[in-house]
Order: sequence, then C-alpha cells, then structure tokens
Amino acid sequence: MFHVRFLALGFGAALLATATIAFAYPGEKLASHARITIAAARTTALKAAPGKIVSQELETELGGSGLRYTFDIKTTTGVREVGIDAKSGAILENTAEQSEASDAEGPENPKK
Repeated sequence: MFHVRFLALGFGAALLATATIAFAYPGEKLASHARITIAAARTTALKAAPGKIVSQELETELGGSGLRYTFDIKTTTGVREVGIDAKSGAILENTAEQSEASDAEGPENPKK
C-alpha cells in the first residue's frame, strides 16, 4: 500500500510540475530584464481595458524601453491589445484588435 501511495504522490508531483511549465508565458526568459512584474503589468492593462486576458507575452519591440508586456484582452466590445512597458509600467498601446475576417481581402475588404 505504501508503494501505491508513494507512486501516486510522485505522479501528482510530476503533473503539477508539468502544469506549472504549461502556464509559463511566451518571453518569460526576458523577465530578468524587466523592472515591472507581469502581475503588476496585468493590473495596469486591465485598468486600461477591463475584461479577461486571453493571451500575454513579454517581448522586445520598438517603443518605450524596448521591452514590453503585451496582453490581448477580451472586452465587451471586442479584443484589445494593450502594451505595457516592462521597465517603467507605462501604457504603450491600447488598440482594438482586428479579426482575421476583417484582415482578409474580399468585396467588403478590398486590397489597399
């Protein structure tokens, strides 16, 4: 019986470790260069665009310090992309995301 419990405990720990890795965000390896934590950036982003965060990443991009958290936030009016400077916490972007359908060419969306 001891071996079964020990095995179950080991399996549970392995699952927990796998789940933790699965919840890491893209760009997390850059976090050591950020002065603002992702939790603080999430709070700022949700104040700018209240809703539910559907994706998040830390990336290097032009503007601000060059390091930013980017969040896609589902709001009552659609999805917004909010960029937060990872060094200052300033809001760098707060724009409506275009859907793939609106990006496609067609009679409603002629090529520009």
